[in-house]
Amino acid sequence: MDNDTVSGASQGRRTMIAAEGLTKRFGSFVAVRDVSFTVDSGEVVAFLGPNAAGKTTTMRMLTGFLSPTSGVARIAGTDVSEDRLAAAARIGYLPESGPLYADMTPDALLNFFAKAHRLGSSLRDRKREVIAQCGVEEVLHKRISKLSRGFRQRVGLAAAMLHEPDVLILDEPTSGLDPNQTRDVRATLRKIGRKKTILLSTHVLQEVEAIANRVLLISEGALVFDGTVSALAEQGEGHGLEGAFRALTKASARNAG
Repeated sequence: MDNDTVSGASQGRRTMIAAEGLTKRFGSFVAVRDVSFTVDSGEVVAFLGPNAAGKTTTMRMLTGFLSPTSGVARIAGTDVSEDRLAAAARIGYLPESGPLYADMTPDALLNFFAKAHRLGSSLRDRKREVIAQCGVEEVLHKRISKLSRGFRQRVGLAAAMLHEPDVLILDEPTSGLDPNQTRDVRATLRKIGRKKTILLSTHVLQEVEAIANRVLLISEGALVFDGTVSALAEQGEGHGLEGAFRALTKASARNAG
């Protein structure tokens, strides 16, 4: 682990996401092995790793969509396995392929999720806020099936934020977007990150520099780096984040072999 790890606890922040020895086995295959980290309030943390490194599996355990084989996932101090509903109330989760219903409009979708979260009388004001934050005003009454991928991502983000969660867990939020759409989604996340705790997975290293103040790097199911963006870049020996990513993931693969 890197010694330059951001320590929110030392600054009086509250731990909002905690992975404690998370392990997930599928038969004889170990997808995630003994992963531990914390993310504190006000942090925007990028979760990096090669394909099939264990990022999505870890996120699914943190959100309660998968049960760990061993270890504990906590959201704002709540053990996700023991009280999934209480943990879910604090989380906004955007999977890589978000839960959008193609025949609905964004307006109808937000109403649907509002009922699921029992927002009641606060719905009108809250809807107005997330619609503005995510920039979906112009497509509010169009069918989701007719929207570009960029707008679908924004609608998914609006739905994830609707119940005012403390924690956002986002799996590849800019995957498949064009440069303009990517810029817009990144700008949205920077604004949201001023008030929320965000853990987002990505393959785009420029995204890490643009959004995150800390990085977790996973390879072969194990956490191989936890520290600031600048500390990770230093491990690239003159080749920046890309060099560090290659070096750490190759080393992990050799050690696993």
